[in-house]
Amino acid sequence: MKTTNKKTKILITGAGLCGSLLGLRLAQKGYHVDILEKRPDMRKAVVDGGRSINLALSDRGLAALKLVGLEDKVRELCIPMNGRLIHDVEGNTFASNYSGRDGEYINSISREELNKLLLDEADKYEDVQIDFDDKVTAVDLKNASVTYYDSETGTDKEWKADILLGTDGAGSVVRKAMMKQRDFLFSHSMNWLPHGYKELSIPPTADGKWRIEKNFLHIWPRGGFMLIALPNLDGSFTLTLFMQYDGDGPAFNNINTDQEIKDFFNTYFKDVIEHIPDLVEQYKANPSPSLGTVRCSPWTANSTSLILGDAAHAIVPFYGQGMNASFEDVVVFDEMIDTNETWADAFKSFSTTRKPDADAIADLALDNFVEMRDSVANPNFQLKRQIEMRLESAFAKAEYQSKYSLVTFPEKGIGYEEAMLKGRAQDKAILWLLENGDITVNDELDSLLSKIKVKTEEVLWLRG
Repeated sequence: MKTTNKKTKILITGAGLCGSLLGLRLAQKGYHVDILEKRPDMRKAVVDGGRSINLALSDRGLAALKLVGLEDKVRELCIPMNGRLIHDVEGNTFASNYSGRDGEYINSISREELNKLLLDEADKYEDVQIDFDDKVTAVDLKNASVTYYDSETGTDKEWKADILLGTDGAGSVVRKAMMKQRDFLFSHSMNWLPHGYKELSIPPTADGKWRIEKNFLHIWPRGGFMLIALPNLDGSFTLTLFMQYDGDGPAFNNINTDQEIKDFFNTYFKDVIEHIPDLVEQYKANPSPSLGTVRCSPWTANSTSLILGDAAHAIVPFYGQGMNASFEDVVVFDEMIDTNETWADAFKSFSTTRKPDADAIADLALDNFVEMRDSVANPNFQLKRQIEMRLESAFAKAEYQSKYSLVTFPEKGIGYEEAMLKGRAQDKAILWLLENGDITVNDELDSLLSKIKVKTEEVLWLRG
């Protein structure tokens, strides 16, 4: 089937962030798109999706929103975060900017408000139909059809398409169908962290202001666990506590009573308690979902189906790239539609092109968990960041970008895999040079850059 055939019937499972953006982009290209979503329409009902309330939107995600003409509208929903504000146990803070360059920052944005905007924009197209409260129960990959439970009639129905695109999240029904199909080889893994997360909220002040500094991502690193906070437009902050379920030391299953909750926060996060008057009630009422990484291959089956976003590569949230990676999927897939003659070729090209980058950002997200909970308070890490800020401030992107900037503020064409390989080598080079006394924070900039480049090339060569 030709990708140029605009009569192709496309069915998307899942109207979350990736699915709604994908449906919008395909409609803009002139295709007829149907989207099935198991949840109610969030624009009409309160939806408890069990997911994070707000997210970090950065350049890769913004590029996708620019592609569909929504960058300006989305920026109205954002609060810029210029860097991390680190809180120690005593309540002291220090700032660590994300970049040494002006205009490079990440954005706190409401998942729900962004999703609503994408749904509204997709709904403007006559060739887009979105059905809510319709849970997919079975998938026929060969025939690009699904069986779903129609909430209006209370019956099972079949929906037949030409092309099936699965954007139905980490628990993807389409991916599970690929796992069960036996006429092609399919690899799959779901690796869980021993940690979960619990969301809490700092309310705004009586006059609607923020109780702590607004334009930062706040981090309380405590070794094996941590607390983070992102600002919301209404003056509140969404806090997320990441902690192990069991084991020695603080753990979700060890903190249950009112007094245990109070003692835990008084010990480790005493500067937070004054800002959350109903801390105990929130802690006991909110769940502690798990965190995991999905890896699978291939992402396409029978030339009629493809999975994208979290359905293909769900990651843990510690690099703030889950949504951005899913949105970048849409950009890459858009290019594959334009450069391949058939859908089968577009699916294959997308999968083989995108898979290494998806694996890389999954690895980086796991690395960043250790960095955020441990390394940000390490003296050598702080010196490394100071050097990186100086270099980024003084030199163009082509001359120097830190690992974080390569991932989050990339030059066009730099994928996650390239960012990971170069960024890891740079990190190792700078830390080695610091530990051996070969560089200091205040060295002359050209000398610093030259030494780091030479050592980075050595590390890359040794790694082959």
